[in-house]
Amino acid sequence: MSVLSKLKTMSVSFTSNEKLISDFIIKNSKKVKDMSSQKLAQQVGVSQSSIVKFTQKLGYKGYPALKMALVETVSTVKEETNLHGDISLKDDLEQLAKKLLASKIGVLTETLQINDKEHFESAVDAILKAKRILLSGIGASGLVAKDFSYKLQKIGLAAVSEASGHSQLAYAATFGPDDLVIAISESGNTADVVEVAGLAKKLGANVLTITGVSKNKLRKFSDIDLCTVAESSEMRLSSILARTSQELIIDTLFIAMTQKSVKFRKQVAKSNEAVTEYVSKH
Repeated sequence: MSVLSKLKTMSVSFTSNEKLISDFIIKNSKKVKDMSSQKLAQQVGVSQSSIVKFTQKLGYKGYPALKMALVETVSTVKEETNLHGDISLKDDLEQLAKKLLASKIGVLTETLQINDKEHFESAVDAILKAKRILLSGIGASGLVAKDFSYKLQKIGLAAVSEASGHSQLAYAATFGPDDLVIAISESGNTADVVEVAGLAKKLGANVLTITGVSKNKLRKFSDIDLCTVAESSEMRLSSILARTSQELIIDTLFIAMTQKSVKFRKQVAKSNEAVTEYVSKH
């Protein structure tokens, strides 16, 4: 995992001073690789010992090791710098498409980097053990929730996704220890989704969250947490990238489930055959 990915993943556990250091490194990675620990401390406004302790918290032996990791990271992305810039009104269609492609590739790569294999496996197990599953999401995340519910239905699981937050809440009110809520929200602060997850948790149901790496309200109700990535100063692009990251996670979970079960693979084939047969008749 790159040092920048590690900073984003661990951000929820940082103290206020550590958050200052992390934010500075992320925004000034090219400069930091040439700074001494004393100079970085002065720039951030913390003590030099805080810098050293922070590098050790990240898993590096010392500040020089952190700098070396930054050099590797910056070198890796150097050739893609122009493509990862925000899409502007001056970009022609080719530039726009290349920037969007590069951004999506970056998001997909980082999404896999920040999520441990064990978290994916725990999520798969929780879905397979659940008696009932509610997919909770609003807006663009709601579309991802609906997509995942369709996939789970194709393998015979009792999965439901409702567009209305009120309907989600009403269904969650019937949940218990054998049920699962999959809550999807990039910000992690979508009121309806947070309310659904909180109620489900209160009733003893399991909660799987798919949310951004930053500290948020939704994560406190999570039994299993998978992180998404969607960094862009342009809000419309950010929404597109969030959906790209979310879809990678749900597709990975779905394929992992079909790999585990011959029954599920047969269910998918039966579903596809039913649709194909219907289409061929009309």
